[in-house]
Amino acid sequence: MTRIALTLALALGAAPAQEKRPNVLFIAVDDLNDWIEPLGGHPQAKTPQLSRLAKRSVTFTRAYCSAPACNPSRASLLSGRRPSTSGVYHNSQPWRPVLKDAVVLPQHFAAHGYRVMGGGKLFHGGFEEPAAWSEYHKERGAGRGAAKVLDPEKSKAGGIVWGVLDGTDENVNDHATVSWACEQLKSAKDRPFFLGVGLHKPHMPWQVPKKYYDLFPLEDIKLPEVPADDLNDIPKAGLKMARPEGDHATILQTGRWKNAVQGYLAASAYADAEIGRILDALDAGPHKENTIVVLWGDHGWHLGEKQHWRKFALWEEATRVPLFVAVPGLSAPGAVCGRTVDLMALYPTLAELCGLPAPAGQDGVSIKALLADPQAAWERPALTTHGRENHAVRSERWRYIRYADGSEELYDHDADPMEWKNLAGDPAHAETKKKLAEWFPKTNAPDAPAERR
Repeated sequence: MTRIALTLALALGAAPAQEKRPNVLFIAVDDLNDWIEPLGGHPQAKTPQLSRLAKRSVTFTRAYCSAPACNPSRASLLSGRRPSTSGVYHNSQPWRPVLKDAVVLPQHFAAHGYRVMGGGKLFHGGFEEPAAWSEYHKERGAGRGAAKVLDPEKSKAGGIVWGVLDGTDENVNDHATVSWACEQLKSAKDRPFFLGVGLHKPHMPWQVPKKYYDLFPLEDIKLPEVPADDLNDIPKAGLKMARPEGDHATILQTGRWKNAVQGYLAASAYADAEIGRILDALDAGPHKENTIVVLWGDHGWHLGEKQHWRKFALWEEATRVPLFVAVPGLSAPGAVCGRTVDLMALYPTLAELCGLPAPAGQDGVSIKALLADPQAAWERPALTTHGRENHAVRSERWRYIRYADGSEELYDHDADPMEWKNLAGDPAHAETKKKLAEWFPKTNAPDAPAERR
């Protein structure tokens, strides 16, 4: 029997017993960093719908991705296998060939009676798995209604692209995905459901309607503080990831740093508005009281911090993610948890919350205890991997990075939240590094085959 056939057979056999289990609304947001109101990463962020979500959720203020790139982050979360287990370290590496027997998150729910529906970007583009879903809504391309970008030549700096869209929210592809999701939330269902909704924005290009740009007047934009000597104590492996001679140099040469920050804030505000539509549909429909809500970002994003742009690094800005979880009858609305968690926790947590058997082969652990008590004892740090044998461990106080060549970075977040001073060479911190290093993977799978695209 094939994996999919087994999933369907189990689902049909299990469905009658699952009527009282909670639904799951699972919202993924691409490239959303901590520049949102509940996390305070940028003082000018305008994300009122995420603040609304925070009031009904547990907000995790120290949540981190397993990998600072779309494909490995999503593949690891949805399969439960870290990059160091699978060998999927980069966007170019298809995940299913090396995880051929993995039962991914929606399949696990389907196998236990759930109707699983997905739309938008859930797995990384090109490596989707529509067969994992009872229903899969293929997103539409942007540009409906012949919308265009005003002044496109002034709306980029090298590969960093933004722009005022001469159109409405409907001209951005996320809108159709959210409309489909809203219809699912408003209609009655014959059994518990798992609804995955993947938003592209604020992924580039940051092309959204003018009303979102108008929220952030260009002349008032505040830039990240970036010391000129910030990379002087960074090892070569870290400099290779930062690539200050690339995007950052181009941004400085063109004088468009404020434009880019404005574009990112505007695209984030657009995503926030779409999240509001999802919440409205949930609240207006029949499932509000019995639906777990989870919203997560797949990784962070740099906008010049450490002279770096994009993700693809092991520092705080590239790895910190939004994570909100609301569990009716368990989590306290408006609670805040400062424990360090990573996205590998979501698969086992959701399974436990919904009364499903523990999935096999998981590298993460459930955080149900933190949902019940956000201040509960928790000694487990977060782990992020970017490329084979490059890892960062984040505890509540420390970030410790060790690269494949053995070079290191260590930051004390109590004293240095922007990670400006690398303490790895200070003998006084040898014991701290030793304890944190215990959380590095014991094995590092060889690189999965890459696909030329």
